Amino acid sequence: MNSRQNDAVERPRTKTTAMSPARVRVGREVAGRGGKGVSVITGLPLAPAQLEALATTLKKTCGAGGAVKDGRIEIQGDHRDRLVAELRKLGYDAKRSGG
Repeated sequence: MNSRQNDAVERPRTKTTAMSPARVRVGREVAGRGGKGVSVITGLPLAPAQLEALATTLKKTCGAGGAVKDGRIEIQGDHRDRLVAELRKLGYDAKRSGG
């Protein structure tokens, strides 16, 4: 392989490095819930037990119910701003997504 081909092979591997910071997003979904919205937190690099513990803390902060499904935390209601602020206090680089 010449150096030009070698560079093309190396680039994709460097884009998906494990050392890049996690992209924690807080969005809102209503699909499949009868019009009731939930705040959804995605991108947390945590084990299932840690997700459950964090979800419990966030549910208490918002005074709402919720669940952990498929590696995502769902909090009932639109609490995006409050969740972003709380996640930032906990050290995550959280951003609000969606409209």
